[in-house]
Parts: sequence; C-alpha cells; structure tokens
Amino acid sequence: MGSPTNRHFSRLQRAFSRANIAVDYRDGIYHLRNEAAQATVLLPQSLPLEEKAVNQLLAFASVRSPDSEHGVCKACATPDFHPGSVAPVGSVVATDGDFVIPAAVGTDINCGMRLLTTGLTLDQVAPHKTQLLARLTRSLLDNGRDVPVHTAAFRALFDEGPAAFLDAVRGEGLWAACDRDRLHAEIGACIGLASFGGRSRHAPSAYTGARHEVFRDPCLGTPGSGNHFVELQVVDQVMDRHAAYRAGLKAGEVVVMIHSGSRDIGFHVGGRWMDRARAEWPQGLRHPKSGLYGLTGPLAQEYLEAMGVAARYAWANRVVLAELVRKDFAELLGATASALVVDVPHNVVLREHGMNIHRKGATPAHAGDLALIPGSMGDHSYLATGLGHEDWLWSCSHGAGRRMRRQEVRAMRPAPGDENASWQCVTLREERRIEEAPQAYKPIGAVIDAQESAGLIRCAVRLKPWVTFKA
Repeated sequence: MGSPTNRHFSRLQRAFSRANIAVDYRDGIYHLRNEAAQATVLLPQSLPLEEKAVNQLLAFASVRSPDSEHGVCKACATPDFHPGSVAPVGSVVATDGDFVIPAAVGTDINCGMRLLTTGLTLDQVAPHKTQLLARLTRSLLDNGRDVPVHTAAFRALFDEGPAAFLDAVRGEGLWAACDRDRLHAEIGACIGLASFGGRSRHAPSAYTGARHEVFRDPCLGTPGSGNHFVELQVVDQVMDRHAAYRAGLKAGEVVVMIHSGSRDIGFHVGGRWMDRARAEWPQGLRHPKSGLYGLTGPLAQEYLEAMGVAARYAWANRVVLAELVRKDFAELLGATASALVVDVPHNVVLREHGMNIHRKGATPAHAGDLALIPGSMGDHSYLATGLGHEDWLWSCSHGAGRRMRRQEVRAMRPAPGDENASWQCVTLREERRIEEAPQAYKPIGAVIDAQESAGLIRCAVRLKPWVTFKA
C-alpha cells in the first residue's frame, strides 16, 4: 500500500476523506471507493489525479436502473484521465447487456482516429510543402470541398450501413476522384464499425428528405473544433518491426492522422437521448444524486440504434476528410498508393463479452487490434497493438489527455506559439493554436509507458508531428 508523495495528493486525500472516498495507490493504480461504487485509475506518479474527474468517475460507477436490477458492473480509467463536461475523459464503464448510460458517451459520438499512409517520404513531400499546405488549408479549413451527397445515400448509410453508402454516392464532386474498391476494402480496417446498427428515423430530417435531393452537408468532411485535427506526421521510430510491416509503415514515411467525430448528428442524437433517459425516470421516485440516468430493455436497444446512426456518420466524415487529403496529394504529388492503416472509435457503446462497454475518450484495445494514441500537436503519437487486458476492459487511452483547461491556457502570457518548433499548426482561428498548445496536454511518454508496463498495449510505431490542421 502506498501513495504518491506530493502535497497535491495530500490535499486530495483530505478532500476525499471529507467526501467519504477511500483512495489506495498501489503499483501505479489508484483504487477508489465510496459508499455507492468503486473504480480504478491507471496513472503514474508523475501525472496528477484530479478531484473532479474522480467524483465524475465514481458517479458513473454508481448508476443503476430505478429498480436496481441493472447497472454498472465495472468502472476504470486510462492515464489520459481528466474531467469532462459530464463523464470524465479516459473512462471505461461496463454495464450488463440490457442497460446503457447515454451520458457516458455524450454528444461527440464515435469521435475517433483514422491513420493513412501516403506512400511518400518526408524528403519527397517537403519540397512541395508550401503548395501542399495551401491546397489542404482550402480543402480542410476554408470550405473548398465539393462533397455532394443525395439523401438516398444518407438513408442507405443509416438504414443499411457503410457499404451501402459507398454504393449509393454518385460520381460527382469529390466522389469522382475516389477509388470505390479501395474504400470498400478499407471498411474491414475500421474497429467496431460492423457492430453499429442504425435507422434513418433517428437522423435529422435534412439528411433523409426527398429521395433524389442533394444535401450539401456543411459538417461532412470537417474536423470540428476543440482537440480535433488533421495532422501530417512522419514515421519517427519503428518499435515493433513485425507490426509495422503488417501496417505498411516504414521509417521516414509521411502519414495522415485524422481525429474527428459525428459533428451535428452526434449533438442531435446524444442530447436527445440524455434528455430521454432523464424523462424516463419514474415519477415520485427520488432522482439519483449524480443526475445520471440509464435506459433498459427496448429503450436501451433504441438508444444503441440511434447511437449507431451518429457512429456511422462519424465514419463517413472521416472517410471524406481522408479522401480530401488523398485528392490533394494525388493532384500535387502524384501519390496514389495511400492505404488505410486503421480507424478506431471513441465515445461509443460496444457489446463485448456479454456486457455493454461504454468508452468515453478511450479506445478498444483487444488482443491483436491496432490502436492510435495521439499526443499533442507538438508531441509524438503512437500506433500500438492491443493486448486485450480484461482488468482494463480491453481498452487503452485515446490520447495524452489535457492537463490544463482551455481558459488556463488562454490566460498564459506570452501566448504559446510554434515559431521555433519542428512542428507547425495551420488554423484560421488563432485561439485554437493557443487552446491546443502542447503544454496544455500531459506528456505522451508517461501515458504510453504506464500502459505498456501494465500490459494494455505494445507500441509498434512512433509518429512525429509535422503539420497540424485545426479548425
């Protein structure tokens, strides 16, 4: 038994004691417990444990149905653990198979990562940097995309799935430049995608209107704000040559990492179903202190169906972002050998091992599956192989995790910049460069080391940031 020896933790211990929260720290793991729930957090001594995040995690661990027959089986968190708006980021919550907690996923449904090869080295790309950045800035940030989608294609996506969507989009605009066979083949490299259901009735009506109507969706093919990005990276170090070979990655190659989610559809679905869960609480029964609510039976299944609509859209959004980048690389550099390495989800519920696994800012890490763990835009990112650790609900972190709130970073003087760095941030909004500065995030090295030591992952490739595009 032990605990980190620092004043910060001593203050936290006193605060937790007043709140009747027992804290035990052993072998890099916090064991948390109060009268209603218990949880574990994988966190090295060098990274702070945040009181708000602990309270949020224990609140989620205590959620049960009104009759107490259904609820959370296990709750844990990965080293990127920090407070969220409702659920803490980096948390993984397992419930029985007939129970879901919409707020544990939130509104950024299937926010996830996508990694592409380009088939080019940095030496081949760097001489064209100025022209390439101008093209990508217009495509990704400055509304220079042309992505017409008929509502029939959106209906196919929501009712039938990704393959039907690819069959339904017509050869207009961006789609004229796409390799359809490649896109179909790449569906198999998308973790969890086949598990998402859907019905178009859960989508906003603009996406499912008249069958032959073209809807130029303002969100499709956009990164979104906050920590979302499109980043050009360089394979900096191969750590597992067999895994790197299977992924098609070589030292010195330029790759593209995309971090984006379901945009307005996720906001639509997530908000409605968090409200629905609260509205379903029986009248006259005392509401839970946490203000968190679950759904059971047919309503739980209906939520998963609605969540699937947003999750499928998030996949389509990342596909469009990837195709925009591929188009610019092909037109400027003649690069046509791009391949998808993996696409991984965050902020979803997946049925695994007879349970509903809710991941909020965490990534599936089943044995043999690839996972993407980005750092900040000034720090490395990693491609890793999952080891399928049951104690951590077959998961790993989805990034480094914030260590400073955006308000704190904005207040820094002088404002952080990248003028003398080896990396570059391209954005049309200067506040984004400040809010997402590298110092706002935990050092990725400690986050990775903790998970390797605990047996959650094995690192395959380290990626160095070159240019990050932020909306």
